[in-house]
Amino acid sequence: MSLNEPKVLRRDAAQNRERLLDAAERVFTDYGMDASVDEIARVAGVGMGTLYRRFPTKDALISALVRKLLNDLVVIANAARDRTDGRGLEQLLYGTGEVIASQRGCLPRLWNDEETKALKAEYWRIVTELLIAAKAAGRIREDLTDTDLEVLFWAMRGVVETTRGVVDTAWKRHLALSIAGMRPGAEELVEAPLDERLAVQARTRLHSSGRNAETAAANQPPG
Repeated sequence: MSLNEPKVLRRDAAQNRERLLDAAERVFTDYGMDASVDEIARVAGVGMGTLYRRFPTKDALISALVRKLLNDLVVIANAARDRTDGRGLEQLLYGTGEVIASQRGCLPRLWNDEETKALKAEYWRIVTELLIAAKAAGRIREDLTDTDLEVLFWAMRGVVETTRGVVDTAWKRHLALSIAGMRPGAEELVEAPLDERLAVQARTRLHSSGRNAETAAANQPPG
């Protein structure tokens, strides 16, 4: 046995993993998250045994996709922290929109995947920091909350999913209009912001609806 053989195997395993993630992103984007892992393996050009060695369950594959996306978001968030003019939050919002629009396959699980809580916590910690800086710089109204921003991300996902393949940049106008409403001096808000308790309920419902859709699709007879 060659001494180099284990390294070749590790490299092949890493390549297969990336091939499967890329295939899953394309398949989930085209057919939704109810698409079968058989189709993902076919698009990746690997056997089912290879898929299950890398990802023992479909959930594991989805969580890996979400982790990849969240890693991108954390990089964007950290880059936005370098701004000293209070515009870091706006930079983060547009950067997040670009990522969401370009990596659409796992959006239904982005904010409610159970395996990536630490990454989400890091991302939201930076979002909160940038929100405070934007308020201090007079860029954002004082009554805006982090849950307001979370709802904005939910809305952005809806715009991206609804307009994909028609006007893929529609989310940018929606975001620009939203940011305009966040400016100091905009009209007073009548509705109270979503508190954390209600936000948790909304996340749970979003998570449950995504799970139910996947389960229903999985249980459908072929044909």
